Amino acid sequence: MNADKYTRQFYPAPKAKSNWMDKTYIDRAPQWCSVDLRDGNQALVIPMSLGEKLEFFAELVRIGFKEIEIGFPAASETEYDFCRTLIEQNLIPDDVTIQVLTQSREHIIQKTFEALKGCKNAIVHLYNSTSVSQREQVFRMTKEEITGIAVSGAQLCKEYRAKYEGNFRFEYSPESFTGTEPEFALEICNAVLDVWQPSADDKVIINLPVTVQLSMPHVYANQIAYMSENLKYRENVILSLHPHNDRGCAVADTEMGLLAGAERVEGTLFGNGERTGNVDIITLGLNLFSQGIDPQLDLSDIPALTDFYTRLTRMTVNERQPYTGKLVFAAFSGSHQDAIAKGMKYREEHGLTRWNVPYLPLDPADIGREYESDVIRINSQSGKGGIGYILETRFGYNLPKRMRECVGYLVKHVSDHKHKEMLPDEIYALFRQHYVDITAPLNLTAVHFVQRSGIEATIDIDYNGTTASATNNGNGRLDAVSNAVRSYTGLDFTINSYTEHALEVGSSSKAVSYVEITRSSGEAFWGVGIDTDIITSSIKALISAVNNMLMDSANA
Repeated sequence: MNADKYTRQFYPAPKAKSNWMDKTYIDRAPQWCSVDLRDGNQALVIPMSLGEKLEFFAELVRIGFKEIEIGFPAASETEYDFCRTLIEQNLIPDDVTIQVLTQSREHIIQKTFEALKGCKNAIVHLYNSTSVSQREQVFRMTKEEITGIAVSGAQLCKEYRAKYEGNFRFEYSPESFTGTEPEFALEICNAVLDVWQPSADDKVIINLPVTVQLSMPHVYANQIAYMSENLKYRENVILSLHPHNDRGCAVADTEMGLLAGAERVEGTLFGNGERTGNVDIITLGLNLFSQGIDPQLDLSDIPALTDFYTRLTRMTVNERQPYTGKLVFAAFSGSHQDAIAKGMKYREEHGLTRWNVPYLPLDPADIGREYESDVIRINSQSGKGGIGYILETRFGYNLPKRMRECVGYLVKHVSDHKHKEMLPDEIYALFRQHYVDITAPLNLTAVHFVQRSGIEATIDIDYNGTTASATNNGNGRLDAVSNAVRSYTGLDFTINSYTEHALEVGSSSKAVSYVEITRSSGEAFWGVGIDTDIITSSIKALISAVNNMLMDSANA
């Protein structure tokens, strides 16, 4: 690969006076502006229809956006009609401001203000390109000529605003800011500000876009800090960011830019936009949320929001996209599953309110995700912890530690053989099939106890096609039944462990018992029994374990 053809296209800013690099967190949510309906929509293979855009606008309002860029009204009839529909049908809440884009050309500015007629609150977003490559290659203009375009547009915006009723604010973007010398970007922005004369009651937005990502994030943030420290009328200027994602650093650019002095962010849901996209506002918002900062947006049902977005845009959300992808909370690794399961149990045992669970940066439930289906996912890479967690949390079975390992090997073997993920119901079906209430090849049809030399058990047993009775005693009911089975069948095994717990809550609840037996050669076999009577459930568990041992011998 010939790297010699490339060179650095960005221009580092002079060293900032502020100590923004020493900051470790953002302490409040920025002003958000969604550009889904403009930047996002123009990047779609099939742009949204009028009806779809109206539905999308309503959803952005519901989520909590107070500023929404709706398009470029002078660019097409569709864009113009969308703006007029919002205004004429009174679809814009009083606390929401729409934003419209315009180039610095009089007929376009005039058409833009005509589109806004009757609007209560709007931002007129003026832009022109300022980068070295655009100046030299596209416009073939000097810096002075480029500045003249911006100043002329600013003057026209001011003149047309005076002709229309409504609360119209101004925004200026030096497009291709990241490819512009910082000193020239400052000069042209200040020239625009001199025309608009911002005040406390009429603040101006200066938007500094990462039109194309050309540098590492800290370089961009230094540019933001330089602008923030040197803009005129700074107390009446809202410094805004509009990052794209060409280098995959849009979120980092934005977060560092906020640390460096910016107060506002333009982006899209899920990061849709030209080329690699705009900055993802959901990721930014949930990054704040996971640090204890209210993002001032309702992101509590990500699955529903994802379905909405994919339906209207016909785009997809990557399975590993931060927070929103279907697999971002999924733990297939056995060690991860074990740590998550133990972390969740620790929270419950200690009544913790602060979130701090291994491998989960935030509580999936807070954004509409479910632990059982979204967090613990089972395939051939999974371990006993995750499989045990699913059986416990979803189906109520608290398997003994050694049994979890056996069940884990079974499920992983099936997953590996079938080359597929094992869903919770499939895991449960395997567990029931291989461990619970197994009655072949050996079955007890009746059991009777009497108090004699400890406990004496008489069993009616079906084994190898023969029905018979057998009697033996032991130091407890389960031990007596075990001795009776051994004396009749000649099988050599001992009960190694026995545990039980209630499977359901209530007076008619069932009990579940777990029995581990070992034969003389050392192999262990498990069985599970379920019944309303705890003694019966323990006997069923014993017989299930014996049958597993018999089937293992038959398959040897």
